[in-house]
Amino acid sequence: MAYRRNSRGHTVRNEELGDLEVWIDQDLCTGDGICAQYAPEVFELDIDGLAYVKSADDELLQEKGATTPVPLALLTEVKDSAKECPGDCIHVRRVTDRVEVYGPEAE
Repeated sequence: MAYRRNSRGHTVRNEELGDLEVWIDQDLCTGDGICAQYAPEVFELDIDGLAYVKSADDELLQEKGATTPVPLALLTEVKDSAKECPGDCIHVRRVTDRVEVYGPEAE
């Protein structure tokens, strides 16, 4: 059984989170590319120098507020991207209730 720590440092099972999705607020993106270094399967810098999420088909999603599922195998990398992002622009939330679990608005 896989475990992880939530934003408050409590250990919980991944199953308790449910399905997660991630999105980037490009208005706050600094273009450092840390997210693409941590999880290139999920994030990519575009020609405009900003980071975007990618679909499961590896398509860059450039619509404002576009989300993509967080694969369980990449949860740590996506979480670390949100934590290390200098622009605080990466948001990871539960699909069911849209509560942010990692990122600047996480409880």
